[in-house]
Amino acid sequence: MATPRASPPDRAAAMNILVLTHYYPPEVNAPASRLSEHARVWAQAGHDVTVVTCVPNHPTGQPYPGYRNRLWQEEARDGVRVIRLWTWLAANEGFLPRIANYVSYLLSVCLWMWRLPKADVVLSTSPQFFCGLTGWLLKRKRRPWVLEIRDLWPESIVTVGAMKRGAAIKLLEAIEAFAYRQADLVVSVTDGFVPHIRERRGDGRIAVIKNGVDLTTFTTPDAAAETEFRAAHGLTGKFVAAYVGTHGMAHKLDTVLEAAELLRDRSDIAFLLVGDGAERERLVAEVAARGLTNVVMLGQQPKSAMPGIWAASDAALVLLRRVDTFKTVIPSKMFEAMAMACPMILGVEGEAKALMEAGGAGIAITPESAAELAAAVTRLADDPAFAAQLGESGRGFVAQEFDRRVLAERLLGEMQALVAAR
Repeated sequence: MATPRASPPDRAAAMNILVLTHYYPPEVNAPASRLSEHARVWAQAGHDVTVVTCVPNHPTGQPYPGYRNRLWQEEARDGVRVIRLWTWLAANEGFLPRIANYVSYLLSVCLWMWRLPKADVVLSTSPQFFCGLTGWLLKRKRRPWVLEIRDLWPESIVTVGAMKRGAAIKLLEAIEAFAYRQADLVVSVTDGFVPHIRERRGDGRIAVIKNGVDLTTFTTPDAAAETEFRAAHGLTGKFVAAYVGTHGMAHKLDTVLEAAELLRDRSDIAFLLVGDGAERERLVAEVAARGLTNVVMLGQQPKSAMPGIWAASDAALVLLRRVDTFKTVIPSKMFEAMAMACPMILGVEGEAKALMEAGGAGIAITPESAAELAAAVTRLADDPAFAAQLGESGRGFVAQEFDRRVLAERLLGEMQALVAAR
């Protein structure tokens, strides 16, 4: 059901909102989508929104076409003022280059702090962590600071094996706890993060505002877009099981290749992997080495292509490694898949599994189990009525509970309360 648009506030009540984020469109990852869609809603409601970010370069570390890595540049997107500052560019792989990339953002904000617009409230998001911490620098000018936690960083670094627990991690954990204590409000994107944050924050206010989906973009599947996409990639007439998102260490996408190998005799089933990341080149080589003709791998696609890709997908693969840390995570692609009535095969335990089951939106499997993944794909391919039932249930659930506009307005209300208290 469509959500009515909030009427613009009186200009006297309008706020100047300053958003600090490392990622922003035309980048297409989860932080860029969440913040840009929220910012658009706030701007439409009559608030002045300024986003301070980097030149778009994720995940390759190369500026997108039409952009250069300059000290300061500006553009307008959907009524939002976007300021892009220079950073040390690095691909989304390798700990030290990425840390240099993250720290350079903090330093650039320090350099240009004098030129940033006046703000009634500052929102910074983590990860990346140093971007989140940058909000503290601006809080010192007596601006209320909202710290958004999208991932438990640096814990997630240790979880995926990118770095061992040692002196560097202990230092980052101390900075993490400092940021939690100093923020006027901490916003978590899952309930599962709250105990971790509470232990380090104490009695300070914590709000949970989960991810969602823009229901004006991800809506009824476009038959023409589906037909065109399938024909372009040799998927016509096949049941398509699609993984769309980052190809990283956390996702264990070898599980997909192993399932594809188990189903190589099913000529009516294909696996589609769309995205980029630190593991993509290795996975491409592995597909070739195994001779998996039932696997199609595409690079990162623009946001505008996503509805067509989901329309061409018969099942959405949402996968993470089997570790306790990921029991607190809700992958953002779940919401897009549900909005497009695409049944899920979910290899994530904990809060994500509970959410999917509440919406009756898919089949849960044991994370990293290729046999269970292959069995779930086979079941959906052989029972179209069951697959359609799951898809429709998920679409109804996400429209009722996870409309991005409603969630953006909830976060706006939290910020308005902070400003009123000041």
